[in-house]
Amino acid sequence: MKEEVFYEGGPAKSDLIINLLAGLTLIGLPFTFAAIVRAFWLRYKITNKRITIDGGWFGKNKTQVSLTNIKEIRSIPRGFGSYGDMVLILNDGAKVEIKSLPLFREKQKFIEENIVKRSQKINPNQVEGFATKS
Repeated sequence: MKEEVFYEGGPAKSDLIINLLAGLTLIGLPFTFAAIVRAFWLRYKITNKRITIDGGWFGKNKTQVSLTNIKEIRSIPRGFGSYGDMVLILNDGAKVEIKSLPLFREKQKFIEENIVKRSQKINPNQVEGFATKS
Protein backbone atom coordinates (compact mmCIF):
# COMPACT_ATOMS: atom_id res chain seq x y z
CA MET A 1 0.00 0.00 0.00
CA LYS A 2 1.37 3.40 -0.99
CA GLU A 3 1.80 6.06 1.66
CA GLU A 4 -0.51 9.03 1.04
CA VAL A 5 -0.16 12.35 2.86
CA PHE A 6 -3.42 13.57 4.42
CA TYR A 7 -2.08 16.66 6.24
CA GLU A 8 1.28 18.38 6.32
CA GLY A 9 1.71 21.66 8.11
CA GLY A 10 1.98 23.48 11.39
CA PRO A 11 -0.32 24.29 14.27
CA ALA A 12 -3.46 26.38 13.88
CA LYS A 13 -2.91 30.08 13.19
CA SER A 14 -5.84 30.93 15.47
CA ASP A 15 -3.84 29.42 18.38
CA LEU A 16 -1.15 32.04 17.83
CA ILE A 17 -3.66 34.88 17.44
CA ILE A 18 -5.62 33.99 20.59
CA ASN A 19 -2.45 33.62 22.64
CA LEU A 20 -0.98 36.89 21.32
CA LEU A 21 -4.12 38.62 22.56
CA ALA A 22 -3.74 36.85 25.91
CA GLY A 23 -0.16 38.14 26.01
CA LEU A 24 -1.48 41.64 26.58
CA THR A 25 -1.95 40.57 30.18
CA LEU A 26 0.87 39.53 32.43
CA ILE A 27 -0.79 36.18 33.13
CA GLY A 28 -0.98 35.32 29.40
CA LEU A 29 2.72 35.83 28.65
CA PRO A 30 3.80 32.18 29.17
CA PHE A 31 1.00 31.01 26.87
CA THR A 32 2.02 33.57 24.27
CA PHE A 33 5.65 32.43 24.36
CA ALA A 34 4.58 28.77 23.99
CA ALA A 35 2.33 29.65 21.02
CA ILE A 36 5.17 31.52 19.29
CA VAL A 37 7.52 28.53 19.72
CA ARG A 38 4.83 26.19 18.33
CA ALA A 39 4.19 28.50 15.36
CA PHE A 40 7.87 28.67 14.40
CA TRP A 41 9.09 25.13 15.00
CA LEU A 42 6.21 22.64 15.23
CA ARG A 43 5.24 20.69 12.10
CA TYR A 44 2.93 17.72 11.60
CA LYS A 45 2.68 15.14 8.84
CA ILE A 46 -0.24 12.72 8.90
CA THR A 47 -0.30 9.88 6.37
CA ASN A 48 -2.25 6.67 6.04
CA LYS A 49 0.68 4.80 7.66
CA ARG A 50 2.22 7.10 10.27
CA ILE A 51 2.16 10.41 12.12
CA THR A 52 5.34 12.49 12.22
CA ILE A 53 5.82 15.37 14.65
CA ASP A 54 8.80 17.71 14.26
CA GLY A 55 9.04 20.06 17.23
CA GLY A 56 11.01 21.21 20.20
CA TRP A 57 13.40 24.10 20.40
CA PHE A 58 14.42 24.98 16.82
CA GLY A 59 12.52 21.89 15.62
CA LYS A 60 15.24 19.47 16.70
CA ASN A 61 12.94 16.74 18.11
CA LYS A 62 11.31 14.26 15.76
CA THR A 63 8.64 11.73 16.75
CA GLN A 64 7.14 9.13 14.45
CA VAL A 65 4.20 6.94 15.39
CA SER A 66 3.01 4.09 13.21
CA LEU A 67 -0.77 3.86 13.03
CA THR A 68 -0.55 0.19 13.98
CA ASN A 69 0.86 1.24 17.38
CA ILE A 70 -2.09 3.47 18.29
CA LYS A 71 -4.62 1.96 20.68
CA GLU A 72 -6.81 5.00 21.39
CA ILE A 73 -7.20 8.67 20.45
CA ARG A 74 -8.49 11.31 22.84
CA SER A 75 -9.10 14.88 21.73
CA ILE A 76 -10.40 18.14 23.13
CA PRO A 77 -11.43 21.29 21.25
CA ARG A 78 -9.68 24.60 21.93
CA GLY A 79 -9.92 28.06 20.46
CA PHE A 80 -13.73 28.03 20.32
CA GLY A 81 -13.58 24.72 18.42
CA SER A 82 -11.41 26.00 15.55
CA TYR A 83 -8.52 23.73 16.55
CA GLY A 84 -7.83 21.08 19.15
CA ASP A 85 -5.36 18.92 21.00
CA MET A 86 -5.04 15.15 20.63
CA VAL A 87 -3.43 12.51 22.77
CA LEU A 88 -2.46 9.28 21.04
CA ILE A 89 -2.39 6.38 23.48
CA LEU A 90 -0.05 3.71 22.17
CA ASN A 91 -0.27 -0.05 22.65
CA ASP A 92 2.51 0.02 25.28
CA GLY A 93 0.71 2.74 27.30
CA ALA A 94 2.90 5.63 26.13
CA LYS A 95 1.17 8.90 25.23
CA VAL A 96 2.00 11.27 22.38
CA GLU A 97 0.53 14.79 22.41
CA ILE A 98 -0.46 16.71 19.31
CA LYS A 99 -1.13 20.35 20.19
CA SER A 100 -3.11 23.00 18.30
CA LEU A 101 -4.05 20.80 15.35
CA PRO A 102 -6.30 22.66 12.88
CA LEU A 103 -9.50 20.85 11.86
CA PHE A 104 -8.68 18.19 14.43
CA ARG A 105 -12.00 16.32 14.18
CA GLU A 106 -11.42 15.65 10.48
CA LYS A 107 -7.89 14.43 11.16
CA GLN A 108 -9.03 12.26 14.07
CA LYS A 109 -11.63 10.61 11.85
CA PHE A 110 -8.97 9.94 9.17
CA ILE A 111 -6.58 8.41 11.71
CA GLU A 112 -9.29 6.23 13.26
CA GLU A 113 -10.39 4.96 9.83
CA ASN A 114 -6.81 4.04 8.93
CA ILE A 115 -6.24 2.35 12.29
CA VAL A 116 -9.25 0.12 11.59
CA LYS A 117 -8.08 -0.64 8.02
CA ARG A 118 -4.55 -1.55 9.12
CA SER A 119 -5.68 -3.62 12.12
CA GLN A 120 -7.86 -5.99 10.09
CA LYS A 121 -6.08 -9.33 9.93
CA ILE A 122 -6.11 -11.79 7.07
CA ASN A 123 -7.68 -15.12 7.90
CA PRO A 124 -4.97 -17.81 7.35
CA ASN A 125 -7.60 -20.19 5.96
CA GLN A 126 -8.31 -17.75 3.11
CA VAL A 127 -4.67 -17.38 2.02
CA GLU A 128 -4.05 -18.48 -1.57
CA GLY A 129 -1.01 -18.67 -3.77
CA PHE A 130 2.55 -19.01 -2.49
CA ALA A 131 1.77 -17.90 1.08
CA THR A 132 2.19 -20.53 3.77
CA LYS A 133 0.05 -21.03 6.85
CA SER A 134 1.78 -20.55 10.16
